[in-house]
Amino acid sequence: MASDLVEGPDGRPRCPWGLSTPDYVAYHDDEWGRPVHGDAALYERLTLEAFQSGLSWLTILRKRDGFRKAFAGFDASAVAAFGADDEARLMQDTGIVRNRAKVAAAISNARALVALQDADGDGALDRLIWSFAPADRPAPVSLADVPATTPESKALAKALKKHGFVFVGPTTAYAAMQACGLVNDHLAGCTAR
Repeated sequence: MASDLVEGPDGRPRCPWGLSTPDYVAYHDDEWGRPVHGDAALYERLTLEAFQSGLSWLTILRKRDGFRKAFAGFDASAVAAFGADDEARLMQDTGIVRNRAKVAAAISNARALVALQDADGDGALDRLIWSFAPADRPAPVSLADVPATTPESKALAKALKKHGFVFVGPTTAYAAMQACGLVNDHLAGCTAR
């Protein structure tokens, strides 16, 4: 089977999506597929993946600092306390994607995270998400080998919803699993693998 790897400007092979802009090169090489731990970091990734739904990841990546400012550095306790005035403020914030359903989901998910921590302690989201990390599997050779969902992402989405999280379907859950290093979907031979 032919590989979809593309040679970067530095001569190193990369996944083709990781070469379109310098932002993507840095994200591909230094973040995507690297293990992410901690409730705040995982809440941030879930939030950004939900905001990405239907949009280019590059849009979200370029607005990440705006999201961090708008959502109190992804401090779930702070975001859980957001009210109607905060939602109105966020809907006027050009530093983020202004989508009412996604803003409401980010706040709702902060509340779900706080409730999860109240029940299971600090690190509860970390433990929950990482409990769905699949066993190692062969490296994908081409982009066609990378699924949009897996049994694990379907189970993770169901577990998150059971704990009150919203906007976390199996596709969003799988994208978060990729971004947070639960799976390594860098193509075989990729410099970031």
